[in-house]
Order: sequence, then C-alpha cells, then structure tokens
Amino acid sequence: MTSPSARTKLDLDRAAELERGADAELRFRPLAGFVAPLISASLVALSVFHYYTAGFGILTEHWHKAIHLAAVLGLIFIMFPGGRIFAGPRIGGVPVVDWLLAGAVAATAIYLPVIFDDLTFRIGMPNDTDVLMGTLMVVLTLEATRRSMGWVLPAIVIVFILYALYGNLIGGLLAHPGADWSGFINHVYLTQEGIFGIPTKVVATFVFHFVLFGVIAMRMGLGQFFIDLASVAAGRYAGGPAKVAVLSSAMFGTISGSSIANTVTTGSLTIPAMKRIGYKPHFAAGVEAAASAGGQITPPIMGAAAFIMIEFLNIPLTTLLVAAAVPAAMHFWGVFVQVHFEAKKLGLRGLEEDEVPKLWPTLRDGWPTVLPLVLLIWVIVDGYTPYMAAFAGITACVVVGFVNPRHRLTLRDLWDALDMGARYALAVGAAAAAVGIVVGVVTLTGAGFRIGFMVTQAAASTAAMFQPLLDILPAGTVSLQGLTLFLTLVFVALACIAMGCGIPTTALYIVLAAVAAPAVIQLGVPPLAAHLFILYYGILADLTPPVCVAAYAAAGIAGSNPFRTGITAFRLGSAKATVPFVFAYAPSMLIMVDGFTLADFLFVTTTCAFGVLVLGIALTGYAFTHIGWGARVVLTLAALLTILPSVSMTAAGVAIATPILAWNWWVAGRMRRAIASP
Repeated sequence: MTSPSARTKLDLDRAAELERGADAELRFRPLAGFVAPLISASLVALSVFHYYTAGFGILTEHWHKAIHLAAVLGLIFIMFPGGRIFAGPRIGGVPVVDWLLAGAVAATAIYLPVIFDDLTFRIGMPNDTDVLMGTLMVVLTLEATRRSMGWVLPAIVIVFILYALYGNLIGGLLAHPGADWSGFINHVYLTQEGIFGIPTKVVATFVFHFVLFGVIAMRMGLGQFFIDLASVAAGRYAGGPAKVAVLSSAMFGTISGSSIANTVTTGSLTIPAMKRIGYKPHFAAGVEAAASAGGQITPPIMGAAAFIMIEFLNIPLTTLLVAAAVPAAMHFWGVFVQVHFEAKKLGLRGLEEDEVPKLWPTLRDGWPTVLPLVLLIWVIVDGYTPYMAAFAGITACVVVGFVNPRHRLTLRDLWDALDMGARYALAVGAAAAAVGIVVGVVTLTGAGFRIGFMVTQAAASTAAMFQPLLDILPAGTVSLQGLTLFLTLVFVALACIAMGCGIPTTALYIVLAAVAAPAVIQLGVPPLAAHLFILYYGILADLTPPVCVAAYAAAGIAGSNPFRTGITAFRLGSAKATVPFVFAYAPSMLIMVDGFTLADFLFVTTTCAFGVLVLGIALTGYAFTHIGWGARVVLTLAALLTILPSVSMTAAGVAIATPILAWNWWVAGRMRRAIASP
C-alpha cells in the first residue's frame, strides 16, 4: 500500500508542468544559451522591483506604469513565439525580429513619461512623433496580447478601434461623430483613459504583488497545509476525497485567483484519490474544476478583476472582500452538497484511516505557514493599501519560510517563486493594456451608456410581450419592472458566458464593466452588485463548454472527456449561476450596500442556502434514497422559487419541496427497516 505521505505530498513542480500544458498563457518558447538565465534574471528583477516599490514607495504613477509595461510587453516578445511570420535568424532561440520588437515596445512605453512634463501642451494636439509612438504602442500591444492569449481578445479590441474611427457610418443609437487616427491615438496613448489607464495601473500596483504572494506562499508550504487540513476535516466521510477537493480548493482560493492554477495544484492529488474510491473520471474532474473556479471569487486574494473593480467603483478593498464572502460560501456550499449526495447515491467510502493526516501533526507542522496570510488580511483590515498588505505578506512568507524547519524555503525556491510570479503576470499585463484600449474607446464615444440603453430597451420590449400573463397573476407577484430587470440580467449573463469562452476573466470583466454594467445599474441594482454579477458570470465561462479551461485542465489529469467534464462542472457549479441573481435582487446578501438590514440578510442568506441544498438534491437525484425524474423536476422548480428573495415565492418553494423530501425520507426508512427485518 502506498504510504499516506506519498499520496498527500504536493508536488509543485508537477503542478506547474500540468498548468503549462493547460494554460496557453504559460506556454513559453524554449530559450537557449545565455538567454535562458538572462530572462530568468530579468523576471526575478521585475518581481523584486514590484516588491520593493510596494514596501518603500511606488514610483511616480506614470513612471511606474511605464516601467511595468515596458518590461512585461518586452518579455512577452522574447518568451512567447510569434509564429512562422516572425521566423529568421535567432539569438538564443529567439528570432532577431522579436528582439527588435521587444526593444520597440519598451521604447514606446518609456516615451510617455519622458515627455510627461510637456503633455499639458500636447494632449489634444499630438505631434507626428507622438502619433508614431502611439501607433507602435497600439499595434505591439495587440501583437503581445495575441501571442500570450490568442486571437479573440485582440479581435475584440480591433472591432472597438474600428467603431471609434468609423462610428459616423453607423446608424441608430450607436452612431457617433467618429475620430481620426490622430485623435484616437491621443486618447488611448497620451491620456490616462487608454493603455495607461486603470487596468494597467491596477496590474502594476496591486495584482502583480498578490500573484507573487500566492506563488511564494505555495513554495513555503501553505498549499500543503490547506490540503492536509481539508483531509483531516472531511477525508473520512462518504466521498471523502471529493469533499477534500472542495474544502482545499476553497482554502487554496484564498491565495490564488487562478482557476487553472487551483485546479492543477489541488487536482493533482484529489482527482486520483476520487477515482480510487469509485467516482467516475469525468465527475472527479468536474468536482475539482467547479471547486477551483471559486478561487477568483474567494477573499482575500480573489483575481485581478477584483482589484480593477475597486478602482472602477472607488471603494476600499475591505468593502469588496466582505461583500464577496457570502456569495463565495454559497458557491462552495453548492458544490459540497452535490458531492455529498453523489457519494451517498453511489455508496462511496471515505479515505482509509492511514490515508488521513493526523490533526495535531498537521497543525504543529503547518501553523507557521498560515501566519503570512493572517498578516496580509490584518494589514488590509487595518486600512493600509493593498500593495502594502501584499508587501507585508510576501516579507512574512520569506521570513517564515527560511526559519520554519518543517517547510524550509531555500534560496532556489525563492528564486523560482520570483521567476514564476513574474511569468504569471505577463499575460494579464498584456490583457490589461489591450482592454485599456477598449475602455478608451468607450469613454471617447460614450458606447457604454449607448449599449446599456439598448440592452434595457430590448429587455423592456420583451417583458411587455408577457404583460397579459402578468395581469393574470395575483397582484404583486411579478411586476413589469421586475421582469425587465430579470431579462436584462439574463441578457448580460449570456453575453458574459459567450465572451468568456474566448477571453480571460480579467479582460472580460473590464470590457463588460464598461458596456454592460450601466444597463444593470440603470434598473436600480447597486453598482457593487452589478459589477459582481458580471464577474461571477465571466468566471462561470471557465466551466462552460465548449472552452471551459478549468474543466479541460481537470480532464487532462483525470483522463476524462473534456466536454463531458465541462457539463458536469457546470452542473456542480450551478450555485454560481443562481446566486448572482439573488444579490442583484436582494443586495443585502453583500452586506456592504446602502439599506442593509440584518433581518434581510438573514432571510436572504438562509433561504438561498436552503434553495441551493434542494437544487443539489434535484440535480443529483438523491436525498435519503433515490429520487425519480418527475420529482427531480418539481424539486428544481421548488429550489429556484426558494432561492428567489421573495417571501411569497420562498414560501411556495418550501411548501413544494417539503412533502417530497419528507416522502423520500419515509421511503428510505421503510427500505432500511425492510433490510433489517429477518
């Protein structure tokens, strides 16, 4: 028998290899000769630069963003292959043309702070050099994004550029006077509304630091502690490895905002264990993918989009972290419920006694590794800037890692962590610069409010078609305004899922926050709830076929069909699809909103948790014993009614679900008595 330690040991190098295979953003070209150590040293230097400035003072904003972009975009041209068109003579495995492009994009980034003192006189009247440098910056940013992420995001940006230039040729509400190329470059390059806008600022001053914290925390043993702790808590019970996957992914999500990184790291241990006790491969992979996709909504790290959100909304990070806590818990509760009932349905066991770590050794060996996370949270709550919190957390990771005898951090580990932290930041840095162009076009043309108005008008027109049906229902059951809001949310959710199939969550959030959030806010939804709604449905695309990148990563570990895994992961993550509608209608779930009352919060949270439980039973087809398809359909309706933040609807849902569950309990008891009878 394999020893427990062999089964539960987290192999970070193996996880990194799996992640590179699943995530296109980490598929770097092989480097040869002196270039490999040179680039590694450059990556480490980039991490050290962000760490140092976080603790000892961010540079003047325009210089800080310029240095960040110059390094990130330049390294992308060296580290990511560009295709056959960029072939030719090579230096260290890198085509000479890519070296030239790296230098050119760095020059265009540094050019802006160099002329910064003259910008007061040049914004609105760029000279020929400004237009040339801006043109190079736009083109090379799109090419860097294509290399690191593929064609979809650059194609979307190009559509927005064409809209900015030729909007005068479009009829209807989307028409605008149009801009010439000089005016367009002026807006997206020389001002703070485009490439050097909020997305780049947030990545350069917040996101990079938290990514680095997560990588170093993993190296110093925090990830292993989370998995061991989850195994202690849930490993012995029915379907133990699946419950360990849910709990460990929830804890791992506190230090990693990447669904793929979460999937391959915890999944490399939990998926084989799930298969070993009897879960089918596609279900085991679906569990890990669904649970891991919660990382981007789990405080305190969340994902890059969360930090951009606080800048868009101009709110403290603590406000967002508190608001996101309950919805994140609902997501993991939804996955946990289905895992539990699936295990009962299949009669699956938990882990053997010798497979489960002991509580005291786990706490004794692992408690020091959690100190940096505690310190990071404390610094955030105490009101310091997010980058100061990250600085404190990183510093604590290094100190604890070097002095902790049970999880000793070596200099090589630290170097690798600094190297990998910068690698993670490259693609998101390019995406931030690219979608900055989209934001610039939106502010230049007013497209956000135009599109928002179109969405709400389409929803209102569709809702009006159901007016005769609404007149039949009892007064106050469903209003025309409520139906309009519901349809608007549905349209926005579908747009999030559709666009999320091709672009990463951060880029998707930025685009839709600019063009779709206004539509939801116009109907009375608080801005925080509207932006979280978009974020949730953008992340849901990680589980939704045909792309479902988290499910693909899990399927690669499980050896299962990726599409079937995606369907299973979407089913397991169903709470993530329903909870956003709850806090859109009842923002009290988010706590940090105007009009919050404890009574509303308790009602909404309790009924939502019960509804998610009933939905999990309906989707699994098992409570105390098997449930037939007819009853499952009725339970699904009851669950959705219960989840709705309405006293009358919730009462109806509970009234429908209770007798079905009571009957199922009675049948299960009768079956047990029949088996026990001689």
